[in-house]
Amino acid sequence: MQIYTPGSEIGVLQPWPFDNPESNYKILSGAPAASGRIDTGGAGYTTRSGIWRCSTGAFECTEQGDELMTFLSGRCHLTDQSTGKSHVLGAGDSLFMPDGHRVTWEIIQEVTKVFFGNKSSGY
Repeated sequence: MQIYTPGSEIGVLQPWPFDNPESNYKILSGAPAASGRIDTGGAGYTTRSGIWRCSTGAFECTEQGDELMTFLSGRCHLTDQSTGKSHVLGAGDSLFMPDGHRVTWEIIQEVTKVFFGNKSSGY
C-alpha cells in the first residue's frame, strides 16, 4: 500500500518528454518539463497509476485514457477544450478527465499529482 498526501515524499521520477504523437502536444508558453513514474500497470495493460510532475508553462495535449488525478502540490489551470469547462486546481483537489479530450494545461506553480488511468484498448 502506498499513501500519498500533500507534501509527502514521492520518490524518484524519470523525465517524461512531450513527444507522444497520440497526445499531440503543443507548447503554448514557457518551457514546461514533465517527469513521472508508473507504479502499477502501464504498457500492455488497460490500467495504470503513478506520479506526474510538471514545471511552469502552458501546453495542450489530448488525454490518453480516462484519468482520475489528485494534486499533491502546486497550482494549475486546466481547460477541457472538448467541454469548455475550466478549473484552477491545487493540493488536495481531484479531477476526472475522459479519454480523448483535448486539454490546455497552464502550470502556475510546479505541480505534482497522483493518477489512475484506464484505457480499454490498452496503453
